[in-house]
Amino acid sequence: MPSILWADDEIDQLQSHILFLQKKGFDIVPVSNGEDAVSMIEEQKFDIVFLDEQMPGMGGLDTLEKIKSAQPLLPVIMITKSEEESIMEDAIGAKISDYLIKPVNPNQILLTVKRILETSRLQSEKSAQSYLKDFGNIASRIHPNTDWREWIDIYKELSKWQIDLEDGDEALQQVLEDQVVDANREFGKFIEREYAEWLDQNEDAPLISQGIFKNYVLPHLNAGKKTMFFLIDCMRYDQWLVFEPYLAKMFDISTDFYYSILPTATPFSRNAIFAGVSPLEIAQMYPKLWDQGQDETSLNRHEEELLQKQLERAGIDINFKYEKILNAEDGKLVANKMKSFSQSKLAAFVFNFVDTLVHSRSDSDVIKELAPDVSAFRSITEAWFQHSSLLQMFKELADEDVTVVVTTDHGSVRSLRDTKVFGDRDTATSLRYKYGRNLNAENENAVIQIRDTKKYKLPDLGKASDYLIAREDYYFVYPTNYHKYQNRYKDTFQHGGASMEEMILPVATLTPKR
Repeated sequence: MPSILWADDEIDQLQSHILFLQKKGFDIVPVSNGEDAVSMIEEQKFDIVFLDEQMPGMGGLDTLEKIKSAQPLLPVIMITKSEEESIMEDAIGAKISDYLIKPVNPNQILLTVKRILETSRLQSEKSAQSYLKDFGNIASRIHPNTDWREWIDIYKELSKWQIDLEDGDEALQQVLEDQVVDANREFGKFIEREYAEWLDQNEDAPLISQGIFKNYVLPHLNAGKKTMFFLIDCMRYDQWLVFEPYLAKMFDISTDFYYSILPTATPFSRNAIFAGVSPLEIAQMYPKLWDQGQDETSLNRHEEELLQKQLERAGIDINFKYEKILNAEDGKLVANKMKSFSQSKLAAFVFNFVDTLVHSRSDSDVIKELAPDVSAFRSITEAWFQHSSLLQMFKELADEDVTVVVTTDHGSVRSLRDTKVFGDRDTATSLRYKYGRNLNAENENAVIQIRDTKKYKLPDLGKASDYLIAREDYYFVYPTNYHKYQNRYKDTFQHGGASMEEMILPVATLTPKR
């Protein structure tokens, strides 16, 4: 039975309210002054306090201060006859949970109590009921004829439910995760059937990586608007959803979606974004800017030059700024110069933290313990964003006359199943995609096999002529030392493959609120 302490010097006149709450199952302890309220707090545990602001002796605000000193987390509802703004500000500053103006009626009191004490439970129950109703609707839309627009809608809904249900019933969370697995199974088949046709960018094709600048940046530049472009490496849509509320306080936000090219990996998808053409075309048009045989740490050394080439082809002759933020120190330096960057016609920023966190989780037992699943991993990225130099950059830009475009180059997927892959010693070492010669996978249903690289607008890298792209949540393991690497990479976040999380990506336009 929830226990309520009610302090009011006119408590005798509130008996009808008290009886009403008692009939609803609440235990009410009435007191008539602040001194008694503080004493009761020290003697007994309460779930909530109703506190009159105007009492003789120790007034409401003084009583509030002592209550919060003794029980900082105890919810306190301030009730007053006054509507003076200064009193409200003092009470809110002392971290009250709500503020009611007299006269109050019993239902108003009941609703306030329920909102404070039962919001989490009620929201969880409502979300569960809503998802169960929506389950069949989502399932009915996942079939071989689902088109790329519908896949975006399905993924948006599933991502929303993952966030809404993350603190709810574990059995229902498992139902949702099973539905995500089923969706990704069908999505992989869809990509294998349809993807190659998109690369010719016919009228019914979705926007893909190389079209980002053409569709979301160049129109602003051509209109004479100063534009700030942010690429957050390896950001999934669900991570954008938890970042967005912090930005919505400062910006009007319009979020669209595009599809990453394959492989969903930095040297392919991000280079295509900055170049405005496919990886094959980069290699043909700018061979010196497409380095072959590099290790993973240096696959994107020429983004600035590729962007310059794209602007030149579009007939835009401007001096632009480009910054790649690899660590916290880089972030601080760029954030401190954001006012200067905002004076440029175009500034482009690549922020690597989310990708770094993904790779760190694979190698660190501590981070894996902190982020054992998708929900926890999302929470870690939100906690980082709250205190990041990236958020500070956005805060600086909120006061400027600029348009901000935010996107990512690819997402990541939690990899839980392995399949053996066979190739020669020159085969790439990536876990969700491979390129090499005569590549084959033990489980053919786990991969998209690419023999015709030209059809997929992919260059032949060195001696490589084949690509393997992982579907669903599979990752690749060589037969040699199979069990060692199977255990090492199971339940890690990876990218490069064909899943909704890696391919369906947000691109948002932010306009400062002023």
